Amino acid sequence: MLILGIETSCDETAAAVLRDDVILSSVVSSQVKVHEKYGGVVPELASRHHVENIDTVLSMALEESGVGLSDLEGVAVTRGPGLVGSLLVGISVAKALAYVLGVPFTGVNHLEGHVRSPFLENPDLPLPALCLVASGGHTALYLMNREGACFCLARTRDDAAGEAFDKVAKLLGLGYPGGPVIDRLAREGNPEAVRLPRARMTDGTLDFSFSGLKTAVLRYVREEGLPEHPFPAPEPERKVKDLLASFQKAAVEYLVENTVRTARRERVPTVCLAGGVACNSLLRERLAEIATKEGWHFHAVSPALALDNAAMIAAVGRRRLERGEISDLALNADPNLSL
Repeated sequence: MLILGIETSCDETAAAVLRDDVILSSVVSSQVKVHEKYGGVVPELASRHHVENIDTVLSMALEESGVGLSDLEGVAVTRGPGLVGSLLVGISVAKALAYVLGVPFTGVNHLEGHVRSPFLENPDLPLPALCLVASGGHTALYLMNREGACFCLARTRDDAAGEAFDKVAKLLGLGYPGGPVIDRLAREGNPEAVRLPRARMTDGTLDFSFSGLKTAVLRYVREEGLPEHPFPAPEPERKVKDLLASFQKAAVEYLVENTVRTARRERVPTVCLAGGVACNSLLRERLAEIATKEGWHFHAVSPALALDNAAMIAAVGRRRLERGEISDLALNADPNLSL
């Protein structure tokens, strides 16, 4: 099947064309520069820029793939979760294209796209597989069984991992997104310098919580009199780099510990890492090391598929259409869509 995927759940406008699971094109227009000065995504601005960018992104994806609109056999679009205004832009375009072209279209869960993304790069990964999806808006552990169905085994109770990185960076005036800059500066700091807490669930689940870690960083900054800079901040002092290294270590160890405990409990042969936080070098390194010791197959998605993209949406959409799961033109956005 030749399918077009559209992704507009947050602040990336993306389109991709896939033939089965072969990516013919994948175009992403980022809004980082738009939201940078605010230290996070402004929903109203995000939806406006999707409207401005979607036509260009679609044209580029079709041109790079070498196919025309009339060649498409289906359209897949992110239905949720995400920002409702942003989601509606993509859904409206997908409906229009499907109607005009006379092809089926389907709404896709954004999170299922992330779970599916490692298999676009490594289709031979054995199932069942445990996938840690960690991003600015989501942190959860999903089990994909041998039939390809996804089940949520653990999720964050409050902040997502990427959100914690962004808020710590904003606190110290380091810019947005916070993940890449903290990853870079943490290499120059001492990860043992500051003791920071890890949450433990009293109900015995392996759910995540990052609000306490974020608050502990804020308390340390104020107790130590570290500067809370507006963006952009000057080159951080040694004490700030030590704090960033300690924060990154705490966040990564927490993610790794819950992932490993869940993988052992479920006795899976494969562990995957997806979502924007999958770009973190320490997280990739730690999970790869443990996977080798445990004898697991391990795959961390490349940066191109870690960040929000439409290729993963098309991959899920193709499977939905092949199962006959076709959406009608009454499909609406669901900002809280669960998986």
